[in-house]
Amino acid sequence: MTPAARLQATLDLMHDVESVARPADAVVSAWFRARRQIGDADRGHISELLYALLRHHARLGWWLAKHGREATPRSRLLAWLALEGKTPDQIHVLFNGGKFAPAALTDQERALLVTLQGCTIEHPAMPDEVRGECPAWAVAPLCRRFGDSFPREMAAMLTPAPLDLRVNPLKATREAMLRTLRGLGLPAEATRLAPDGIRVAQRPSLAGLPMLKTGEAEIQNEGSQLVALLVGARPGERVVDFCAGAGGKTLAIAAQMANKGHVIACDISAGRLKRSAERFRQAGLHNIETRPLTSERDPWVKRHKGGFDRVLVDAPCSGSGTWRRNPDARWRGSGLETLLPLQASILASAARLVKPGGRLVYATCSMLPEENEAQVAAFLAAHPGFHVVPLRDVAPQLTESAHPDYLSLTPARHDTDGFFAAIMQRDAAS
Repeated sequence: MTPAARLQATLDLMHDVESVARPADAVVSAWFRARRQIGDADRGHISELLYALLRHHARLGWWLAKHGREATPRSRLLAWLALEGKTPDQIHVLFNGGKFAPAALTDQERALLVTLQGCTIEHPAMPDEVRGECPAWAVAPLCRRFGDSFPREMAAMLTPAPLDLRVNPLKATREAMLRTLRGLGLPAEATRLAPDGIRVAQRPSLAGLPMLKTGEAEIQNEGSQLVALLVGARPGERVVDFCAGAGGKTLAIAAQMANKGHVIACDISAGRLKRSAERFRQAGLHNIETRPLTSERDPWVKRHKGGFDRVLVDAPCSGSGTWRRNPDARWRGSGLETLLPLQASILASAARLVKPGGRLVYATCSMLPEENEAQVAAFLAAHPGFHVVPLRDVAPQLTESAHPDYLSLTPARHDTDGFFAAIMQRDAAS
């Protein structure tokens, strides 16, 4: 593809990302699958430019508003090129109206490019929330959460997300996997907090990593690995992953149990559970059962109340902790008006499954107090038969949590996704 054709392809893809109510990575994947003629190098350039536009969404919008322009995909792309140092003449060559190229520049667009010449993406007059790409709905709760650290935390959310792997202890050791990765020419190190984790410093083609095909390793952020660790599942126990999704934490929990005992992966999406079953088989795990639910109040829950040693509730949430890898999620709205009551309902229903003396873990990939500490406080107030087990009693090695009792991870402090987890136990006499 020519450089101009790449720009037009990026505009086409950007339009799809903004018009389809699906995460950007899913839209990008489907878009490229439908255009198999696009080579790997061109795919890389297009994806890199797309995600640059997504990560600079608010700042580009600020510049365009400053000069009275509407923030469309085309205007944001033009502003990005100018703020990255291309001259109006260089951009004019690319926006030439030729075959596969973007339409020629209008007089108004050329005037904008002249105005932006010599400027950079940031400006001293930008508010902290614009500089940190924080959507309006999240400014107040995140400022309450982080206080003076708000700018630093938001800046960390703009850095590229790391690639973390979790070694499957049933098939490999971390030491052997590190040797294998380094033998492939990849700089890899053991994760600082997760005992089975590996961080790969580069972004290799995942299709070229053989351990992902053999089930020796799974892609899983270090923070997510720690959440699964807190479940503390032991061989022979009965465990429920209540919102299993694609099954990442289910895999980690079942491996903790050395394939002994019984893990039930529940979700309202039968399709996701069906796809996760192949991952379970590939990992060599045979102690997992999938259980589609109609809702969090499915009759199956009532029939099995008090029957499980451990229950994990990885609740649906705003996803604010994953903005590094899903920058488009910031601008899709919080959905808190429906998420908060749903989280409370899921937690209350799943708690019925915990047997006396059993453990309940509530987790989100959010950094908003309303979805985390406030949900736990409301649950405990309504369910006096449960109490918090402080993090230090479960995982004394995790001394750097941002909360004394709960697991609280942020990109700035821990270089993980933003995660929250509270460990609760049902009273033995309950």
